[in-house]
Amino acid sequence: MDSQPPASPDSQQQTTSKKRRGIGRIGWAVIGAVFFGSLLAIGILPRLSQKSELQAAVKEASTVPLVNIITPRRAAATTNLELPGSVVALNQTTIYARSTGYLRRWYADIGDRVQAGQLLAEIDSPDIDQQVLQAKAEFVQAQANVLQSRASLAKGVSDLKQAQANLLIARQSWQRWSVLVKQGAVPQQDADTRYATYQANLANVEAAKNTINSDSANVKAAQANAYAIQANFQRNIVLQSYKKVTAPFAGVITARNVNTGVLISAGSGNSNTSSNTSTSNTNTSNTSLYTIAAYDKLNVNVNVPQSLSPSFQTGQTAEITVKELPQRAFTGKVVRSSNAIDPNTRTLLTQLEVENYNATLRPGMYATVKFAINRTNTPFVVPDSALVVNAGGTQVATLTKDQTVHYQKVVVGRDYGTEVEITSGLTGNESLIATPTVDETEGLRVQPVAQKK
Repeated sequence: MDSQPPASPDSQQQTTSKKRRGIGRIGWAVIGAVFFGSLLAIGILPRLSQKSELQAAVKEASTVPLVNIITPRRAAATTNLELPGSVVALNQTTIYARSTGYLRRWYADIGDRVQAGQLLAEIDSPDIDQQVLQAKAEFVQAQANVLQSRASLAKGVSDLKQAQANLLIARQSWQRWSVLVKQGAVPQQDADTRYATYQANLANVEAAKNTINSDSANVKAAQANAYAIQANFQRNIVLQSYKKVTAPFAGVITARNVNTGVLISAGSGNSNTSSNTSTSNTNTSNTSLYTIAAYDKLNVNVNVPQSLSPSFQTGQTAEITVKELPQRAFTGKVVRSSNAIDPNTRTLLTQLEVENYNATLRPGMYATVKFAINRTNTPFVVPDSALVVNAGGTQVATLTKDQTVHYQKVVVGRDYGTEVEITSGLTGNESLIATPTVDETEGLRVQPVAQKK
């Protein structure tokens, strides 16, 4: 086996130098790694800590819902209120016949303007004419009976006076003869004859008085009978005057229900009626002759909501418009109200009066009535989206000081479409959730965000 020769001193020195250089490189590498590791630890660790904190904050924020908040505002002190109204005639009536007969002629048709007392129609009524003649004859006869009774009474008074005179003479004669009998100048029989005559005249006076009393009663009865017959006569005269049908007031004829020759019955007992036009050709009886309405002044009826009824006063004015007259506006004045709230609609019937000299407005029209209302205690106004209606009533979602949700019950007033009035339940300092949802329950913590205006 061959043995290697021993190394020379120069080669051993080279080997030792190489080992030293290798160890130095490793040390410098370790030192560099430690240095760069320290730098990384100093720069990265704080950033990682901040990142974790940021992520925790973002996570916490993501669990609290964001809500838009608003504040209620006061409504205007003066507001316009528009209400639907119905135009009605200030005075409207249906004219009926008070005299039975046949319609002789009519003088007014629908649409005609008539004056108070103007002749509208004439009725031919022979029955009432005969009744007038009979009542007149009975009245004349009753007057004659009164005169006869008075003449009988006058005769009775005359007879009484004559009987009283005869009684006076008979009494004086009897008294004289009584004195003569006591003196023995005449026999007792003659005195008894004078006394009998006195008693007979006394009876005549009483009879005459009774006759006068009876005649007086007859006169009173005859006068009473004459008054009754006169009243019946006057009644028939009045009924006869109803043969001429006249307008009770100035206005416009809105209906004519009869034609010439139709049988008219006094009163309202007929059910057969003709058409409310001038072309009716019916021959059946009908007591309704005309319908007349006054147009110079009209009434407009409106139903005011109960919540606003205290704001309306007699004499208050309003602007009245109708769709068919867009360029015209009429001024109405509140003249009266029912002073009672309708329990079915919770409204107050209010009536306005409007001048209509040119007959532009017509009864039956639909009108819009606009009031200017001054309110001393103005309500708050919120968007309608802020309201929550559930089993607890009408509520709004408010935000408390600790940023939690609280539902507050409120009372709603007027509805403007996108906004509503709140008449009670708010103070004006609340923060309201603009659009509450079912997820935002009572006591839920939320993060408010002011809504952009």
